[in-house]
Amino acid sequence: MATVGIDLGTTNSLVSVWQDDKCTLIPNNLGEYLTPSVVGIDENGEMLVGRTAKERLISHPENTVASFKRFMGTEKTFMLGNRRFTAADLSSMVLRQLKEDAEKYLGEPVEEAVISVPAYFNDFQRNATKMAGELAGLTVERLVNEPSAAALAYRFGKTKEDQTFLVFDFGGGTLDISIVDAFDSVIEIVAVAGDNHLGGDDVNRAIAEKFLSVNRIDEGKITNEERASLIRESEKLKRTLTDATEGEMEVVIGGQIYQMKLDAKGLLEVSAKLLEGIGIPLKRAMNDSGYGWEDIDEIIMIGGSGKMKIVQNYLQFLSGKRPRCEIDPDVAVAVGAGMYAGIKERQQAVRDVLLTDICPFTLGTEIIHGDPKGPAIMSPIIERNSVLPISRVERYWTVHQFQEYCDITILQGEHRYADQNLELGRIRVPVPLARREDQREAVDVRFTYDINGILEVDVTVVSTKEHFSKVIVNKDIHLTPEQIEERRKELQKIKIHPREQEKNRLLLERGDRLYEENTGEIRKYLDKILADFSVALNAQDLRTIEKAYTRTSELLDIVENTPKRSVPVKIEAYLYDEWRRQQ
Repeated sequence: MATVGIDLGTTNSLVSVWQDDKCTLIPNNLGEYLTPSVVGIDENGEMLVGRTAKERLISHPENTVASFKRFMGTEKTFMLGNRRFTAADLSSMVLRQLKEDAEKYLGEPVEEAVISVPAYFNDFQRNATKMAGELAGLTVERLVNEPSAAALAYRFGKTKEDQTFLVFDFGGGTLDISIVDAFDSVIEIVAVAGDNHLGGDDVNRAIAEKFLSVNRIDEGKITNEERASLIRESEKLKRTLTDATEGEMEVVIGGQIYQMKLDAKGLLEVSAKLLEGIGIPLKRAMNDSGYGWEDIDEIIMIGGSGKMKIVQNYLQFLSGKRPRCEIDPDVAVAVGAGMYAGIKERQQAVRDVLLTDICPFTLGTEIIHGDPKGPAIMSPIIERNSVLPISRVERYWTVHQFQEYCDITILQGEHRYADQNLELGRIRVPVPLARREDQREAVDVRFTYDINGILEVDVTVVSTKEHFSKVIVNKDIHLTPEQIEERRKELQKIKIHPREQEKNRLLLERGDRLYEENTGEIRKYLDKILADFSVALNAQDLRTIEKAYTRTSELLDIVENTPKRSVPVKIEAYLYDEWRRQQ
C-alpha cells in the first residue's frame, strides 16, 4: 500500500508518489496536477472541490471559500449552505479529493500520507493539518516543512559536493525562508524564518486597491460578485506581468467597464510593502545561520508567487545572485513530499538520504524575573533553529514560601515579555509548602519537540519526584480519536459532485462566471452559448456532448481573452465561419 506525498497549499494542492526510483505527480480527474484549494456548495447541497469550485468564486461568492489555509488552527468557521466548517474541515475535503485521485491513479487504497506545512506553522496549525488528514481518512505519517521538502527535491540526484543554498518558498498566503547545508546524502536545515500572512494574495489585493483608486471607485459600494471578479482580474494581471513588461485589466462594476494598465514599474510600486515584508524574515534567517551572502551558493525559488520577476529581482539586488527555478516552483514541494514518502517506505533509491529539520521558533515558559510585581518574562527552553527531534530541561523555583502550585505556561515566540508570545497551553503542578521562609521548591520542566512539530511537556517536582505531562494541542480545535472518527463520518456523508461529470460542470461554471463578469450584449451571447451546451448535455449522446464541449470552450475563450468591446465582433466571426463549414 503506497504512501503519498501531499502539498496542501493556500492556492493549489498536489499529490505525488514515489515509484520506480522517481517521484511521480498524480493528475486529478481533469488531467491536471494542480488542484485549486477551493471548496464550495451548489444549489443541490453537493460539495464542489477544485477548479469547478474556483469558477464559482465570482458567480457564487457566498457559497465558495478559498485561502482557508491562512486560518488553520484558529476558531474561525465558514458557512456553506446551512453548515459551518472549520479550515481543517475544508482542508480535509481537498485532501479527500487528492486521496481519491491517487487511488484512481494507483489502482489501490491510499491510507497513509506525508503532508507538507509551512516551516513557520505553529503547533496549533500543525495539529489542525494533521487532523484534516485524519478527517480525510489518511494516517499522517509525517508533517514535513515545505522548504525542507523543496530542498530534498532540488538536491536529489545532483552533485554530492558540499553546498549551502537558500530556499525561498513564497506561496499564495505564506512565506518561508530556509538556509540549507547539503553534503554527501545529508540535507541539514540550518535556519528558518517566515511569515504566515504574507503571500501572492497580498499582491492581488494591492493591485485591486490600485484599480479602485485609479478609477475612483468606492470599495464599499461594490457587490461581492464584483469584488471577486476584481480580485480574479488582479491575479491575472499579476501573472501577465510575470513574463510581460506591461498588462491591462478590465472589470465590469455597476454595469460599466473600467480599465487599468500596469507596467513593471507600477507593479513594483504597489508591491513595495510586500517587498519590505519579505526583507524582515530574510534578514532573520541569514543572521540566525551566521552566513553572509558570499556563503550562499544558490537561491532556490519555490511556490507560485516565487515566479514573480519583482521578487526574483529584489533577491538578486540583495544577494548579487540570480535565483534559480530548475524545478517548477509550483510542484517542487509536492516532489519533495513524495520523495519523503519514499524515504519513509525505505525505498532503495532514497533510503540513505538523511534530512534533518529544525524548530522554527523559540519555545519556553513564563517566569518572574526580579520584581514580583513586574511583567512576566519568557524563559527559553528550546531555542529557535534547534535540530529536531530535541529534548531540553530547565529548573525553576517557586516564588514564595506559601506557594501551593506552579502554573507552567507554555509559550512560543521571540518576545522577551511573556504576554507578547503565543500561549500554547498551561499545566498546574501542586508543590509542597516550604518549611522555612528562605526555602523554595524546585521543578524541572522538560520540553520534547518531535519531527512532526508536536510538543510534549513534562514537569517533575524535584523533592517528591511527582511527574506531570501534557501534549500541547489547541484546546479549541482538538478532538479525541472518537470525535475525529465521528466528524470524519459526518463529512463523508456530505455528497461531493460526481467526478466523472466534472469536466462539463466546470465548463458551465466558467460560463456562469463570465456571465457575472459581463453585461449587455456579451451576456446575451453567453446566454445562447450556455443554452446550446445544456441542450447537448441533455441529449446524453457522448459524441454530441464532446462536439458541443469543444465549441463552447472556444467561444468562452473568445469572451475571456478578448477586450470586451471587441467580443461581439469576434463571436460573430466565429459563428459565420461555423455556418460556412456547415454549408
